[in-house]
Amino acid sequence: MDADRPARLRAAMVRAFDLSERSVRRSRRSLGEGWERLHARFWMIAQCALTAGLAWWLAIVVLGHPMPVFAPVAAVITLGLSFGQRYSRALEVGIGVAIGVLTGDIFVTVAGTGVWQIMVAALIAMSAATLLGARNLMIIQAGVQSIIVLTLLPQPGQGLGRWLDALLGCALAMLIATLAPAGPVIKPRVTAARILGEVASCLRACRDALDARDAEAADVALRQARNSERLLDTMSQAVTEGLAVIRHSPFRRGQRERMEALADLYDPLDRLTRNLRVLARRSAVALWRDEPSVPMAYLALMQQVAGVADFCAGELFEGRIPTAARARILELARASSRLKMASGLSAVVVLAQLRSMLADLLELTGMSYPDAREAIPELRE
Repeated sequence: MDADRPARLRAAMVRAFDLSERSVRRSRRSLGEGWERLHARFWMIAQCALTAGLAWWLAIVVLGHPMPVFAPVAAVITLGLSFGQRYSRALEVGIGVAIGVLTGDIFVTVAGTGVWQIMVAALIAMSAATLLGARNLMIIQAGVQSIIVLTLLPQPGQGLGRWLDALLGCALAMLIATLAPAGPVIKPRVTAARILGEVASCLRACRDALDARDAEAADVALRQARNSERLLDTMSQAVTEGLAVIRHSPFRRGQRERMEALADLYDPLDRLTRNLRVLARRSAVALWRDEPSVPMAYLALMQQVAGVADFCAGELFEGRIPTAARARILELARASSRLKMASGLSAVVVLAQLRSMLADLLELTGMSYPDAREAIPELRE
């Protein structure tokens, strides 16, 4: 038993070191994701802060209320919870807040505050919101605001002052949501550019892993490929928000055509990232199973496709649909059709996915789905 003790101690030390390394990597990844979330939402946060201050000031100056608590509260709730579906959710939340505060104001004036008053006021407010055809978010806001009026600020002598404050805050939030939207055109194209940048980066990571026959690096590339779904969700929300703002804002309607063109990029980007995930998974499988090496010509094609994806990302970031990349993509498609078919299954799958990704990139240049598929020549025997 004593002879085994040093070995057990070394094994324990190795496990402890491995655990600490993984903890450090997880902490760094979490911190990076936190900064990314802050960067994505900072403009919305700044708008909420500015709107809260303006709502407080306007309620004092215009309505003459010395402590208009519900003006900034209603403004932040309406504007903040509307992020992602800006106008429709701003209207929905604003109505819910206004109904709740109005119900609470009337009830505390008539019946005061207490256990049964809270129950009845919440019941009435949420029922009123439901009768108006509200969804869950609006119904909940109505109930919450009525409870706040009866419990935190039960001042029966104030009449409907708090309701007027809430109306002012909601109206100001609606105005900000219409006139100062969160990047209605910029955000979707920047997100699309980020997706293409991730595609290029992941392709290079897969290429390097296959070239070095590094299974661990292939696993990392596979995890990176799977993260592309998160960026697609972000783009979908950004496009939805942008289209809603452009429909309702008189200052943005001239950008409708550009926004619709950006919305058309979602489907080819979705297919592109799906094909990327299949390629990354097959690359990892090839290395796990120690299959024959993927031909260097395939790896060269992978590198070239990554370069095209990077170019398209740059075009989108500058506000241009990447039509300038079409000739290069067609050239790569013709070159891919002349490559000799490999013997290994994984290598064949890698080539097939690269050719599918070329079709997806052609769609990003403005080609239709059938034309893009037709533009990829058949593989020669």
